[in-house]
Amino acid sequence: MAMQTELDVYIRARYPLLWVVTPEEKRALATIDRLAQQQRKRLLVWSVTTGIHNPALPDRFDSSKRDPLTLLAAILEDPEPGIWVLRDFHPFLRDAAVVRRLREVAFGLEASPKTVILLGPVLKIPPELEKEITVVDFNLPTAEQLGQMLDQIIASLEQHEAVEVSLDRRQRGRLIQACLGLTEQEAANAVAKAVVQAGGRLDGDAIEAVTAEKQQIIRKSGLLEFYASEERLANVGGLDVLKEWLRKRVRAFSDEARAFGLPEPKGILLVGVQGCGKSLVAKSVANSWRLPLLRLDVGRLFSSLVGSSEENLRNAIRVAESIAPVVLWVDEIEKGFSGVGSSNVSDAGTAARVFGSFITWLQEKQAPVFVIATANSVEQLPPELVRKGRFDEIFFVDLPDIEERREIWKIHLRKRNRDPEQFDLHSLAMASDGLSGAEIEQAVIAGLYEAFDKNRPLETTDLLDVLQETVPLSQMMQEEIDALRAWARQRARPASSRRPFG
Repeated sequence: MAMQTELDVYIRARYPLLWVVTPEEKRALATIDRLAQQQRKRLLVWSVTTGIHNPALPDRFDSSKRDPLTLLAAILEDPEPGIWVLRDFHPFLRDAAVVRRLREVAFGLEASPKTVILLGPVLKIPPELEKEITVVDFNLPTAEQLGQMLDQIIASLEQHEAVEVSLDRRQRGRLIQACLGLTEQEAANAVAKAVVQAGGRLDGDAIEAVTAEKQQIIRKSGLLEFYASEERLANVGGLDVLKEWLRKRVRAFSDEARAFGLPEPKGILLVGVQGCGKSLVAKSVANSWRLPLLRLDVGRLFSSLVGSSEENLRNAIRVAESIAPVVLWVDEIEKGFSGVGSSNVSDAGTAARVFGSFITWLQEKQAPVFVIATANSVEQLPPELVRKGRFDEIFFVDLPDIEERREIWKIHLRKRNRDPEQFDLHSLAMASDGLSGAEIEQAVIAGLYEAFDKNRPLETTDLLDVLQETVPLSQMMQEEIDALRAWARQRARPASSRRPFG
C-alpha cells in the first residue's frame, strides 16, 4: 500500500505530472480509482484507441480526443478538479510538439486541483520534462496481496467439484513465496497452469509451474540466463572450507534465520585457477539451496546508445530482485569490467558508470539476491570490487592436491556409470599432479573414447595413457598461478584446508 499512500500525497500536494511505471495496468488503475473516490475527484482515463473514458460511466467513450495534442488542450481547458490517466503515452513523447504541449500542461496545472498521471511499463522521460515529472514505481504484489489472491482462486476452485485443492499451511506459504516477483496476472496464470497440469488438482507441485513462469520473465528480459542446474555440492571435489561455509547458510533465506537475527548473505567472490570448480560451485549452490540460478553476462549490458548500458543494468537487477530469493552468477567478472580505469578515454565513462552502479548495488542491496562472482585474472580485477562489504567472503580456489584429485576421479568416473573401485585411483591421482578438475574430466572423456574405439571396457591404463599426453594448464601458466597465489595470501580465504595457497 506504500505506492497508494505516495500517490495520495502527491495528488493532495497538487503535483501536476506523475509517471507511474508498471506493467500491471489493471491493478494500478484500480488503485488510482480508489484514490479518486477517497478524494472525491473525477477520474478520466485516456488511450489512443478509445479516447477519454470515465470508469463511473462504463458505456461512454469520447473518441474525439484520441489525438494527443487535442487531449492535452482538453485537460488545460477542463474547469473541474480531476485525475487524468494517460495510458501508454510514452511513444508520443518523441514528438517535439507533444513534449512542448505537455510542459505547458505542467505549467498550467501548478496549484490546480487537476493531476495528470502517465501510466505505462516504460520510463523514457525527455530531457525537457525531467524537472516537471515525478516518477512513482508501482511495486509488484506483496506476499500478503498474493495470499489474498490465492485465497480467492482457491475459493473459486472449491466451488467446482472437479478441482481438488490439497495445500497444507507450509505448501501454501511456499507457493506464495514462489509467486513473489510475478505480477498478479502472471501469478494467477501460473496457478491455473498448475491445476491443468496436475489434472484438476492444486497441490505442492504448483511451485514448479510458478518457476516455469519465472523462466519466461527471465527469457523475455534478454539480459539474464536461467540455469536449471542439477549439480550438487557432493559432485564438487575438495574445497571443504568453502563447502562447509555454504552448508551453514542453507537456511539463510528462511523466516527462522530472520527471527534469529541473522541478515541475509550478500554473496561470495571466487578467485582462482581456471577449471578448478568455481562455476561448478555456483551451479551447485543454487541446487543445494533450492533457489533459481541466474547468470548475468556483463557483456550484454553494454549498448551503443548513451544511457542504455546503465538502464540495462537496472533492468537486470530489477528482474533478479523480482524473483528473489535467487542466486545470481556473474562469471569471469574481471573480463566484463576490465578497462574501468581507462573508461573515460575509451567509452566516455560508460564502463565506469555501470561498474559503479553495480558495486553500489552489491553494497546496499536489500533483496535476497546471493551473488556468486568468479574471476580467473586478478590483474584485471578492479580494486573497488574486493573491498570489504561488497561480498561476505572472498575465496581462493587452487589446484587440487592428491586426495582431492582422488575424489575428483571418483566423481567423474561415477558420473559416467563406472565403478571407481575398479580403477587404481592412487595411481591416477599421482599421475594427474598439476591438473585441474576440468582437465581430469577431459582425461576421463578421452579415455572413454580410446576404450570405445577398441570396443572394450574403460581401464586404468587408458586413463594413464591420456595423462602422459596431457600438458597441464598449470605448467603453461606457472608464473600467472604463482602471482595469483601471492595475491590471494593477502586478500582471500583458502577454499580448501588441504592446500592453502599452494
